[in-house]
Amino acid sequence: MGQDTRYIVTNLEGGRGKHLYEKLYSARGQAENHIKAWKAHLAANRTSCSKANANQMRLMLHGCAYWVWWKLRAACPKRSPWRRAQFDTLRLHLVKLAATIVEKKTRIIVTLPASCPRKGLLLLLFDALAPPKTA
Repeated sequence: MGQDTRYIVTNLEGGRGKHLYEKLYSARGQAENHIKAWKAHLAANRTSCSKANANQMRLMLHGCAYWVWWKLRAACPKRSPWRRAQFDTLRLHLVKLAATIVEKKTRIIVTLPASCPRKGLLLLLFDALAPPKTA
């Protein structure tokens, strides 16, 4: 409830304190938040297999899952709270729902229930994440 003074002690030459704090120090914290989300929400720290190759495969799959969640969150409208939501929140509200999925030869049809509370957002995400149409 007032001025929030921050101090940074560094041996880097040049640059102003505000620039160093906002561009370097805060970026480091954001990277730690990404690692935390990867471990906590995707259980990427589970390397309990006895074989190193199995653990490596598991980490690669978790990396792919992180990318999918990142793309889903980035496809949300810019000013919506979904754009900043944690991965587990997205999973609970957007993915864990009842839907009918019909696989056709050239497309996949997803039918949402009539009472789906976030139907508008899901339709927007389906359009945003759809592959480009070919001629």
